[in-house]
Amino acid sequence: MPTEDSPSGAVLICRADPDAVAPAAHLLRTGMLLTGAGAEWSVLVPDGTPWTHGEARADSHEGSGDGTGDPVDEVLARWAAALAVGAPWPVLGLWWDAGRAGLTVASGFRRPVGYGWLADGTPEGEDEALHTLAARLGLDPVLDLQDLEPLTRPDPEADAHTRVGVLLAVLTRAGLTLPAGFTPGAPARALRDAARARDDVQRIDWRGWRETVRTELDAMENAVEHSPLGPWLPWSGTPRAHVLALAQVTAAVPVTAWGLRKRSAGWIAAGALLLAHGLLGLAYDLGRPRD
Repeated sequence: MPTEDSPSGAVLICRADPDAVAPAAHLLRTGMLLTGAGAEWSVLVPDGTPWTHGEARADSHEGSGDGTGDPVDEVLARWAAALAVGAPWPVLGLWWDAGRAGLTVASGFRRPVGYGWLADGTPEGEDEALHTLAARLGLDPVLDLQDLEPLTRPDPEADAHTRVGVLLAVLTRAGLTLPAGFTPGAPARALRDAARARDDVQRIDWRGWRETVRTELDAMENAVEHSPLGPWLPWSGTPRAHVLALAQVTAAVPVTAWGLRKRSAGWIAAGALLLAHGLLGLAYDLGRPRD
């Protein structure tokens, strides 16, 4: 079990402003510290310990489903998927422990993709994962990929933490600026202290489904009603919004069932979010005055 100074650490990086991320972060049902990380970037750090037991490993196993008792890579994968499934922005999870380090990238309904390195920097995973990462995060398909591709090749002078540092250096060209103290390999305590030192830090706590969904809907309406996503939003009253609402309700059932089967709070939260969005869209459509 990790202690306050355990080598296990994790961050969730979202390509969105903190005000857009905060409502979705409540659905993780885990204390989080949220702060800005550059223009249109945010970072989340788990607040409190322990939030995982044991070390990450290549073979997955059944855990408690709520993040306690599971390796750090599995916890981050669930959190990233739950954050991204109901949001128009991608999520990158970065994690490390005494034996490995790695990443998970999630975007919308698409399957999360992961990649990792052993402590000595030996790559683990499919090379295509970094191409997927670049595409989902909106990185340059030529210049940025040229710098990411060496991360898939052996390098005796680059350990796992160095590999994560190279990835973060590439993301700085896309505007990411992590707070001081957010360094690969830093223990959980150091990450929390760095986040709390920021003037813009927000403490994210679970406040129950009703309050969480209400907060999220208010934030989404204010943030994106004038964006290209406008015609798809529930309050737009367009045919596209109606179709999207039906699709969300339909998708919510298998997602929630999967979460219950695996006892995964992340997937249950994702299913509940989909259902809430879909029902809200249908309610707007039914309650909207007709011409």
